[in-house]
Amino acid sequence: MKAKVPARKNRRTEILATAARLFAASGFNGVSIDDLGAEIGISGPAIYRYFPGKEAILGEMLVGISRRLLDGARERVASEQTPHSALLALIDFHTEFALADRDLIAVQYRDLGSMTERERRVVRELQSAYTNTWVEVLQKVYPELTRERATSGVHAVFGLLNSTPHSARDGDPAAGQQLRAMAAAALASAGEMS
Repeated sequence: MKAKVPARKNRRTEILATAARLFAASGFNGVSIDDLGAEIGISGPAIYRYFPGKEAILGEMLVGISRRLLDGARERVASEQTPHSALLALIDFHTEFALADRDLIAVQYRDLGSMTERERRVVRELQSAYTNTWVEVLQKVYPELTRERATSGVHAVFGLLNSTPHSARDGDPAAGQQLRAMAAAALASAGEMS
């Protein structure tokens, strides 16, 4: 029998997911606590039982996804036998994220500036570590690739994969295959041009 998750945790998760969807559609400043509560089916002030305010929701959302990406990337790399398979695993991992969490990508892009300075710094540090994970693997696949070129290539691939809020349609099974192939080709191209 499956263990029950405490209701408080379920409600926090529901608030974060709903906030991501609403912030992606209307922007952080375009959504009130009352809007968020109404969408969930509770009063706006009831949100304060779970989060001290809207800024805390945004902070937990974006710091959380940055940590999840870094942890997931490190796990993928550690589980692979070769640098090439690690690179393909990173592409798969980020593609899955980009297709499943388009709302978070949109919120990050538009509303990062609405976070506290401390949380924004944490997100940037986590993102830098995530990028470095990719760069290190890419340089193992293409040892002649300079760090600068590897970093540029990785950022270009992130731009491609993170375009899903604008480019991917719900339920399009070919989108993931196309993104994976394009990402792999872009990184191969960076390696071949070094």
